[in-house]
Amino acid sequence: MIEAYLGDLRSRLDGPASAKRDLLREARDGLNDAADAYREGGWSEHDAQRRAVADFGPVHLIAQGFQAELGMHSGTRTLWKLILGVPLMQLTWEFARKWTFGDWSQLSTPTPGWYLYVAQFTHGSVYLVPVLGVFALLCMRRLSRRMDGARLVRTAGVLIGEAVGLNLLSVALMVIATGFLDASRLFLSVPCGILMVLWVVVSVRLALLARRSWRSCATIVA
Repeated sequence: MIEAYLGDLRSRLDGPASAKRDLLREARDGLNDAADAYREGGWSEHDAQRRAVADFGPVHLIAQGFQAELGMHSGTRTLWKLILGVPLMQLTWEFARKWTFGDWSQLSTPTPGWYLYVAQFTHGSVYLVPVLGVFALLCMRRLSRRMDGARLVRTAGVLIGEAVGLNLLSVALMVIATGFLDASRLFLSVPCGILMVLWVVVSVRLALLARRSWRSCATIVA
């Protein structure tokens, strides 16, 4: 009966495998301890497990609480990757550009005014995105004392989506604008080209992680 309960609980959860495994292990330990206590009190194996499961709580309510924890775990990991990853990618690309290409004055084509606005927006986003990430972490920590798990995860999903969305928008805008102006600028050198591709991949990956947080919210509501 305990294993059937855990199987039902597992099927209702969505999130990082390691965190999910830890929560299920805690649930199994708690259920087994409760069943052991009932067995020592003279209950049969079947009744001991049945009472342990009943004491633990309805599976749909336990799943909501566990899903909130999984959503917070996933969201926090995404924010830290955003806070650390975006500035690191920018600094690495700038270093590679200066080391392997040189000054911007070496460009073969002139830079129009509209492109400078795009570049300013993108460079500003590099610093704004981590600030939004830190703000989201602080809000999540503060709101955790005032909100239930489901509402907190939904709020966190909105904050994460805003930060990740801004990063994805800035990267997409820069790639599209640069490709329209002069695609060769995307690949000033081999290291710069590799880092540009990596930056796009990382941005898409962060967007997928943010989507997982949103999916966690939907699972809680369901």
